Amino acid sequence: MDLPKSLFKEVTLADQELLLPFYRRLNSRSCDDCFSNLYLWKHLEPMEYQISDGVLILKSKTPKPFFRFPMGEQEKLPAALDAMVGLVSEEGVPFKIRYVTKEQFDLIETACPGKFRFEPTRNYWDYVYETEKLKNLSGRKYHGKKNHINKFLRDYPDWSFEPITDDNVEECFQMGLKWRVLNDCDELYEKRIEMCVALNSLRLLKELHLTGGLLRVNGQVVAYTIGEKVNDDTFVVHIEKALTDVEGAYTVINQQFVEHAMDGIPYVNREDDTGDEGLREAKESYHPVMMVEKGEVTLQ
Repeated sequence: MDLPKSLFKEVTLADQELLLPFYRRLNSRSCDDCFSNLYLWKHLEPMEYQISDGVLILKSKTPKPFFRFPMGEQEKLPAALDAMVGLVSEEGVPFKIRYVTKEQFDLIETACPGKFRFEPTRNYWDYVYETEKLKNLSGRKYHGKKNHINKFLRDYPDWSFEPITDDNVEECFQMGLKWRVLNDCDELYEKRIEMCVALNSLRLLKELHLTGGLLRVNGQVVAYTIGEKVNDDTFVVHIEKALTDVEGAYTVINQQFVEHAMDGIPYVNREDDTGDEGLREAKESYHPVMMVEKGEVTLQ
């Protein structure tokens, strides 16, 4: 398999329909294994691609490039990996594949026994929950969450949940701009990128086949969330923003989105914690049923 440098193309929105079948075939629970994530985060990690012998190869456009897991038929994986190693060897940089799930590394190990090693990266791991448990919040271990919701219902009797549509998306956009100011997003590069992703997900909701929901209090949007079904049994929540002066808004938008947008889908992936201790504690408090373990693949 050849991977000429000249054939790599920057990933654009117009490439979505070409690349989506590769993601569907992969059938991964990982939040990183979907086109919307690849496209929306392109300013932080710009990617380019080429399709060679029916295999999708994704490579970063960074000073020290890395790959994503090659997507295609299993029997073509050895040739794809050899071509990827050869490409970066020519450039004089170490070989690396990021955001690889444990299941994907098992495929790599089967294809090329003993040639690569897997280094788990805890900050990449996704939190996966049972949909029914997040919907009902029943039982002792969810007692605190239930209390937060009950307090919200008492404090804000005039509340409502609704799907994001053409008629209300601009209100979500304005709430997002308010959230950006309140959280000093313009002062920190990573927060600024995160907010760009959150706002662009609203702007491209239809184009990226995303599903969204919002929470109102006294007629005003105080929270919104966005996600998508990524495989046969899992829905990923990509975006969740709420005004913290509305106590309980995060808990309620979480529960309501599960109730209204995920009927018949058994699992909810609420993405990783990026190593942030506060976020880790918050995600663990919802008691994940499993983690999507991910890491980096390098040469032995």
